[in-house]
Amino acid sequence: MIYVENKDLVIPGDVLADEDFYSGRGTFKENGQICSSLMGLVSLRNKKISVIPLKSKYVPKKGDVVIGKIEDVRFSMWDVDINSPYSGIIPSSEVFGRDKKSLSKVFDVGDVLFLRVVDVDEVKKVKLGLKGRGMGKFKGGIIVDIAPTKVPRLIGKKGSMINMIKDKTGCKIVVGQNGLVWVRGEPKMEQITRDIIHIIEEQAHTSGLTNRIRDKLCLEIDGEIPDDLDEDFPEESRTSDFNSHSNRKHNKGFHKRLNKKDNSASKYELEKPKLENFKEELKEEIEAKKQVETKRNNDFISNLENIEKEKKSHKSHFEIGRKKSGFSILRDDE
Repeated sequence: MIYVENKDLVIPGDVLADEDFYSGRGTFKENGQICSSLMGLVSLRNKKISVIPLKSKYVPKKGDVVIGKIEDVRFSMWDVDINSPYSGIIPSSEVFGRDKKSLSKVFDVGDVLFLRVVDVDEVKKVKLGLKGRGMGKFKGGIIVDIAPTKVPRLIGKKGSMINMIKDKTGCKIVVGQNGLVWVRGEPKMEQITRDIIHIIEEQAHTSGLTNRIRDKLCLEIDGEIPDDLDEDFPEESRTSDFNSHSNRKHNKGFHKRLNKKDNSASKYELEKPKLENFKEELKEEIEAKKQVETKRNNDFISNLENIEKEKKSHKSHFEIGRKKSGFSILRDDE
C-alpha cells in the first residue's frame, strides 16, 4: 500500500509506502515500511519510490556534462569551479599544453567551458575532459544558476520545456547537470530567459507549470496569448535526458502553435579549442631538444676521446723516462 502521490512534499520520517514497494534514493526502511529520509518531493517509478531533495549541492559522477569556470592555470592543469563542494581539474594532456604560458593561450582564468566528467576518484577529485560533441569554451552570453535538483524539470520530458524556451526566445541554451545554464541571444531575450528559468526553479514542484511557462513566454514576447492554442500539455515527468545541449527537434504541432521558429540561435556556436599551433610548437620544442641532446652526446664522446689520448701520451712519456733512468720494478721472485 502507498500513502503518498507523485510529487507530494514530504519531510524526514514520513511514511511513504509499505514493503510492497522498493526503497529508492532519499528513503529508508523501518518496521516493514518505507520512510522519507529528507525533505523533498516524492518520485514514483513503477514499484520504486524515491524522494528528490528540494535543495542540494551538486555531487559529480562519471559521465556528467557540466559547465565550469577556470579558476587557476597551473603548470600542467587548469583548476575549474564546477559549482560543487568538490574541485575539478582539466589535465594539460586534453589540449597538448606543456607550460603555464601555453595553457593560458588555450583557456585562461575566467573562461567558461562546457565539459564532461571523465573520472571521480575516492576523495572526489574530479577529472574533466573536452572530448564529446559540443564541448569547448563559451563565447559571450550569460550564466544562470539554479539548484541542480531542478535541472530535470527545466529540461522537461524529452527536452520539451527547454526546447519550448529556445524556440520562443531564439536563444542558444546549454544546461549543465551541476545547475549552471548558459544562455546567449539578444540582450532582451537573455533576460526573459533568465526570468523564465528562475520561475521554473521556484515552481518546479507544482502542476500545470508547462502551460504557465508557455503563456508567460507568449505574453512577454508577443504581448498576448494566442487563441488557437491546442489542448494543454501533459505534465512532464521529473526525470529526463540530461543531454539537453543537443538540438533536438520538438514536435511540429507545437512549432505551428508558436508560429515563430527563430533559427538565429544557430549562429551562436561553442568556440572550439584551437590546438594546431600548439602541436607545431610541441614538434619544434621536441626537435630542439633532440638537437641539444645530440650536441651534448657528441661533446661527451669528444671529451672521452681527448682523455684517452692524454692517457696514452702520459704513458708514453713515463716509459721513455723510465728507460733513460734505468729504473724498473722487480718482482719478488727475481
